[in-house]
Amino acid sequence: MNKKTILSISFVVMMSIGLVQFATSAPSQPVKKPSAHTANAINTTSLNIVNNPSKYLNKTIKMQATFDKFSTLGLDYKKALRPSDKYIGILIQRDDVMDHDIPLSEMKIFLKKEMAEKHIDLETGDKIEITGKVFSTALNDPWLDVENLTVIKKIKKDDKKQ
Repeated sequence: MNKKTILSISFVVMMSIGLVQFATSAPSQPVKKPSAHTANAINTTSLNIVNNPSKYLNKTIKMQATFDKFSTLGLDYKKALRPSDKYIGILIQRDDVMDHDIPLSEMKIFLKKEMAEKHIDLETGDKIEITGKVFSTALNDPWLDVENLTVIKKIKKDDKKQ
């Protein structure tokens, strides 16, 4: 082999090694920062909030819950106004009752209608995570504006209680 052939083979080998390293390296992705409402959220349960609403007043909370239904409960109440033309309420199920469904009506939970439209397919029994701010304790109940709602698990039609 002459010098020119050896240099050509070496060049091809070096280029191949570089391409393999490039193809197998993970692309650099920007680090996703938690949003402000998630970063400072207090992880808790719905019953903790209901049992001590003033502790959570003006605080951002995060909780997991079981969706019950959309509701108009609490809308247009003047002391904690969320107008029915811009908001819809949701009810979640009580965490302390397992043998049947009981809505936690003591907690008033509100979504802007635009957010609710994105979750119109929610069914009773779906597991959700809510991040929101307790904005009032009117009637000694917690009133919560939802900032983020994530569906954790959709209930299968066969799993629904008869």
